[in-house]
This record gives sequence, C-alpha cells and structure tokens, in this order.
Amino acid sequence: MIQNDTVKKVLRTVGGFLVATLINFLLFYLMLPPINIFSRSFWFFLMLVLIIYGLVMGVFHFGKKKHHDSAHINIKGKSRPVSFVKNNRFSLIYTLLIPVPLVVIILGTLFSSTVFNATSYADVIEVNDEVFATDMPEVDEVTNIALLDTVSAQRLGARELGVLSDVVSQFVLSDKYTQINYQGRPMKVSDLGYDGFFKWLNNKDSGIPGYIMVDAVGNKAEYKKLAKNMVYSESAYFGENLERKLRFDYPTKIFDNISFEVDEEGNPFYIVSCSSPKVGLFGAMDISEVIIFNPINGSSTLYDVANVPKWVDVVYDGYLACEKYDWKGLYSGGYWNSIIGQKNCKQTTDDFGYLMLDDDVWYFTGVTSVTADESNIGFILSCARTGEYKFYPVIGAEEYSAMGAAEGEVQEKGYDASFPALVNIAGEPTYIMVLKDANQLVKLYALVNVEQYNLVATGETQASAISAYIKLLSQNGVDTSGSENNTENVTEITVADVQVRTLSGVTYYYLTAEDGKVYRVEFNEANEGIFFVKEGSAMKLSATINEKTGIYTVYDWEFTEEVSD
Repeated sequence: MIQNDTVKKVLRTVGGFLVATLINFLLFYLMLPPINIFSRSFWFFLMLVLIIYGLVMGVFHFGKKKHHDSAHINIKGKSRPVSFVKNNRFSLIYTLLIPVPLVVIILGTLFSSTVFNATSYADVIEVNDEVFATDMPEVDEVTNIALLDTVSAQRLGARELGVLSDVVSQFVLSDKYTQINYQGRPMKVSDLGYDGFFKWLNNKDSGIPGYIMVDAVGNKAEYKKLAKNMVYSESAYFGENLERKLRFDYPTKIFDNISFEVDEEGNPFYIVSCSSPKVGLFGAMDISEVIIFNPINGSSTLYDVANVPKWVDVVYDGYLACEKYDWKGLYSGGYWNSIIGQKNCKQTTDDFGYLMLDDDVWYFTGVTSVTADESNIGFILSCARTGEYKFYPVIGAEEYSAMGAAEGEVQEKGYDASFPALVNIAGEPTYIMVLKDANQLVKLYALVNVEQYNLVATGETQASAISAYIKLLSQNGVDTSGSENNTENVTEITVADVQVRTLSGVTYYYLTAEDGKVYRVEFNEANEGIFFVKEGSAMKLSATINEKTGIYTVYDWEFTEEVSD
C-alpha cells in the first residue's frame, strides 16, 4: 500500500510538473519576454511562472493525505506525519518565494531612479556646442529635410497601394514609417503587412511582395516590388512572426526599437535595437547592440552599437534621443535642483523633425528653459545612427509658436502646419514647414523667422516661398547683404537668351544676361508677367546665387525697358 502511494505521488508530481511546464512555455511563446535580469518583463514573467507551478502542483496534490508515514512528530500537542511537516514547510517557503520578483522590480526601479542617480543619468550623453552658420550653410532649395510628416506619408502610401488591386486586397500598409536617407534623399519607407490571420494563411507560402517608399521632399509615393518576397514580418503568425523569430534567436536580448529600412540597393531589412541599463538594474536604458534582420531568409547579424554599418539610418529613435537630452538638461544640477530651484534646467520640446547630414538621419528639436513657455534657447541635432549630439545656441520662438504663425498667415484656409525644421536662408535661422489641408495633402510651404516669428512667407513651391521670404526680410530691414548667397543682391541686366523648363511640375524661366550670368525665375501667379520677357528685355533683379550651380534665384524683379516686337 505504501509503495503504491509512493508511485502515485511520483506520478502526480511528474504530471503536475509537465503540465505546469507546458503552460509556462505557452505563456513564454505568447509574451516573449527576454531571459535577462535587467528587464522588468523578465521578473514579471518569472513571478507568473512560480504562480503557475504552485497552482498546478497544488491541484495535482490537492486532498491527498499522508497517513502511512511511520514517523510522526509532535507539533503543539498534535501528532503529525513527517511528510506533512516537510510539505507544509516547502509550501511556506514556496509561497514566500513567489513575491520575490515583484520585490526585485520595486526595489530595482527605486534604486535605479533619478532620485538616487541624477548625475549618472545626466552623464549618459555628451553634448557639444556648435556654430549654426558653420554647420548649416545657406540654401536656396531644401532637399535634405523631410518636410512631409508621417500622417501625410500614410495618406500618400495608402493612395499608391490602392491602385494595386492584387496587392491591396491581401495586404495593408504598416502605420509605422521609417525616415531614411536613401541614395542621398530623404525617404520614408513602410513595409506591407498581412490583413489578418486568414490573409496570412492564404499568402504565407508566397510571402510579402514589396514595400512603399515615399519621397519626403517631392511628396510622392512609389510601390517597390521585391525580386524575392519577405517571409517574416510583425503581422505574420507563429514562427514567421518577426518578434517571435527574434526572441528564439536571441533569447536574452532586450529589444527596443524595431524599424523597417532598405539599403542603398533597395533590399529590405529590419533594424532591431537592443538596450541595456546604464544605471542600476533598470535605469537609463540605452542602445548597446543592433540586430540587422533579413526578412526574406530569416538570417541576422548582431553588431555592437559602435560598429553598425553606415547604410543603417535608425538605431536610436527620436523619442529616446529627446529623453536622453532631457536627462542631461534636467539632472546636471542634481535631482532636487530639477524639482525645486531648477537652475539652468532645460528640456526639449515635445516633438522632433528630421534632417539629412553627411548621409545620416539627424533628429531636430528645440531646447527651452523649463520655466519658459514660448521661446527656445537653442536647438539640438542628434544622429539617429551614432547617438551623437550637437547644440546650437539660436534664441527665438519655439516650434509651436512658429507653426501657429504659419497657420495664422493663411487662417482662412484652415491649413495645419507640420513640425518644422531649421534652415539657413540668407544668413537667417529660419523654420521651414509644410501646410496641409484636412486630407493631409501638402498645399503650401511656409518659412518663419526664428528671432522674429511675425515674419512669415508662404508659397505653393519651395522656391516661391523662399523667394517671398527673402523679399520679406529685405522689406523689414533685415540685413542680408552679408549672406554668402547674396553676392549680388540687386542688379540690372539685359536679357540675351530665354529658356523655359519644367522641373518636378514647376515651370522656370532661365534668363541669360549679356555678361553670361544665368537667372532663374519661377513662373507662378505672382510672377505671371515674366511670360512677356524676351531677348533684349532690360530688367532690375533682386537675386541670390547658388554657389554650387552658379545660378541666381530671382525673388523680385521688374522691367526697366520694354522691347517691342
């Protein structure tokens, strides 16, 4: 009898252990936590594991009394079998063990917080002060800034996908667009995804056929069909799900940002940033490694963050970049100074834009004092690939004030401004942004002077907006004569030749003067009179020169002498 009970007890224990293990494996399969002590989700998962083992083993042994032990001990006047005492001691110890992960989470969070480690948070990054005019050369055309925001990119991408009936019926566009620098131009890319479980089931054998690329300067979307389809994605199921594949390949890594990118040849990859704490157990989480994952064949390579290939654009996302600068700005003087005195405390504004420099994507955002509401004390650039920071002490209106000024300029139209970027126009720090209608389509370009945000100019194209802005600066007494591009501000010419060209849907008149210099005038509603220019026309021009091309961009002109037919 005793032997049979022992066998049953072993079977119940083994059976309970196997059932609990199966349940925990299914839980891991669904939750996908990292097996890493520096992750809160690991400790939470561990607590669930302990609870499940305890509950299942309790159910398998529930109501099974041990009357056959030959040895008994006396506890408070009652005789108890030795096995009963041992089991109860084990249950007590096990019960006390269950909340240990929760205690680790609470204490780890507390002692990793800024309260105890303010200066360590502040020291996570180094910020170098730079000169605006040196790093931001003057421009008369903006080709390195993603003026198109994600919402507008989504609309353009959806419209492009909508004309592909065989694709749109089976796939949807991801809401996430990654800002990349593709072959020297700002582009936003988004992968296609399966439209639900049954669409995945129907298409998993063939895979995902392509992705959408949006020109963030030209405001155009294009569907890119792949030579080989993608197998793994965030919208797939079971073993083809991207995060599940990554977790089983890298069980200990703490995944942070996952972005879809393409290399210079247009090949798709997922860039997976892996983080680790810089302070304590959970504090100041920062990117330490990067996984480059090929969604076509499932291969991947792990890189240290310092050795990421240059074609990769996004290692640090913009929110993390702003958060790390806020640690620097708020806690350099200690935690309590950030709460009470707030001496020299500064922080970023609550959004960011994109700028392309040296084949890298940089985040742009303003910096304001924590006690100021509507003005910036400067702005920062942060490299999305390397995490480098630059600070520019340019004082003026903060971005939302500039956006409001631009919207107010055309308030009767009800347009909304995108988050701006900073450019150098005629030597003046200037916000540039797009104005969108209710359908998120770009209608106008707007420029706002940083120091005097009442100086606002708009235009249907970049060129017309910039021309109107330079003219506005001159009319308001802003000295642009020292501008590198203003080597010849006002001049009189006699036209020797007229050429008309259309570039990206915009018509330009190229006027060659008798001295060989070339002047470009945009044909628009404000410049309709340029239609009458001809060989021999005498004109007075206000223009800036593009040092790269040697062509002057005209922002104001008039005929001084008409030429008869």
